[in-house]
Amino acid sequence: MSNQLSLNKREATGKKLRSLREEGMVPSVVYGGEMPIMTVSNYNETEKTLRAVGYHSPVELDLDGAAQLAIVKNIDIDPVSRRIMNVEFQAISADKVVEATTPIKVMNYDQSEAAKKHFVLQQVLEEVDVKARPSDLPQELVVDAKSLAGTDDKLTLADLEMPEGVELSDKELALATAVATVYDPAVEAAAREAEETTENAEDEAEGSEAEKTGEASE
Repeated sequence: MSNQLSLNKREATGKKLRSLREEGMVPSVVYGGEMPIMTVSNYNETEKTLRAVGYHSPVELDLDGAAQLAIVKNIDIDPVSRRIMNVEFQAISADKVVEATTPIKVMNYDQSEAAKKHFVLQQVLEEVDVKARPSDLPQELVVDAKSLAGTDDKLTLADLEMPEGVELSDKELALATAVATVYDPAVEAAAREAEETTENAEDEAEGSEAEKTGEASE
């Protein structure tokens, strides 16, 4: 497996983690056993691995020389510097089904009749939870938008191309749930303009009424 990351166990916690980060290290935690294991890894190696793995592909951890398969459970990012501050891993077994969050990618909209009419595609569902064996977890789920023609059309979970061995985690999630919809920007603009015209007319009417009331009181 190419997605590999070396971790070392750490003792530092709390305020001491700042020193680790200044030294170019990333604190992390590995869950899955009786007790979480506190770990640390090189920043550049961690960033490179997480960029390839994300939340949906297995990563092979080398934990002080011991191999452990895992998936990323959570990544804390500094909102200003955008640097990785902390990572949570979930230990998994290669032969057991696991759940993972997988991004949804809409393909071929530019080839659709809707696109030719200058309609706009709005993706309303960016990701979905799936379950599969680690080796079967997809990098992404694809949905083909080539068949979209008008504003009444949409793509749903039922349109997702599900690889063999992969299924949605939530069995009760309706397959009719929208993934992407189509709208006409010209119609949207006209509706907004009409709404603004109505609001301006109401404001003017209220202003005139207030003015009349003021004159009457004088």
